[in-house]
Amino acid sequence: MPDLPTKLRAAAALKSAFVGDALAMPVHWYYNPMDIFRQFPGGITQFEAAPDHHPSSIMSLHSTRKGGRSARGGADTQREIVGDVILKGRKKFWGKANQHYHHGMPAGENTLNAYCCRALLRVLAGDCGHYHRDNFLDAYIELMTAEPPQHPDTYAESYHRGFFANLDQGRPAHKCGAVTHDTASIGGLVTIAPIVFAERLAGTPLEQVTQHCLDHLALTHPDAYLAKVCRDYVGLLNDLLFRDPESDAKALISAWSKRSISLQ
Repeated sequence: MPDLPTKLRAAAALKSAFVGDALAMPVHWYYNPMDIFRQFPGGITQFEAAPDHHPSSIMSLHSTRKGGRSARGGADTQREIVGDVILKGRKKFWGKANQHYHHGMPAGENTLNAYCCRALLRVLAGDCGHYHRDNFLDAYIELMTAEPPQHPDTYAESYHRGFFANLDQGRPAHKCGAVTHDTASIGGLVTIAPIVFAERLAGTPLEQVTQHCLDHLALTHPDAYLAKVCRDYVGLLNDLLFRDPESDAKALISAWSKRSISLQ
């Protein structure tokens, strides 16, 4: 049985992830950092609502029928995923220039990916800290397709749209991960930490936890390079979770960062 400080360390890490997501929400995808200071003098120092105007939004270029960008020329026979299958009632915001990705979200609110993390945490809690693929998929699909929506977001990353386009065409849920130009994206790592913390605190060996995480990642982000990053990320999270209080967390992060790009 892990000691209480280790459990508290895991809880604090997860709470911090939700806080960080809410803090970053109003300036997601601001490609020019100076735009942050133009809209928020002094930068982000507290929770802020999503602004009406996004200076570098390209949401209007993204496909609402699948992952990736909208097709140019030729007929697209796929039905609308955004509006009909997921993000119900939100498609009307997708065709507007400079529309904020998180349109209408108030200060302190979490994004869709964080809501997916919450859904996974509930599944893990219901299964005594153990990960089960099909239970996660059921919760993910329920969250994304609910009407009225169970989350406040306007935007869904490419991997969500690709997954539900494949699901809508009849593929088994565990084979719906789509490959697009940005499959190897950081969004794939959002739900990894809950699996690592829950399974390791339940006593599952690290090697088995790593495989759970790789299998989980492949459900939505089937990419070999991202899988390598994920493997190193799991190692980092494990070392941070069980590190000696006297050890240097920054040194651990630095060492794993170098290892992940083959510098160590």
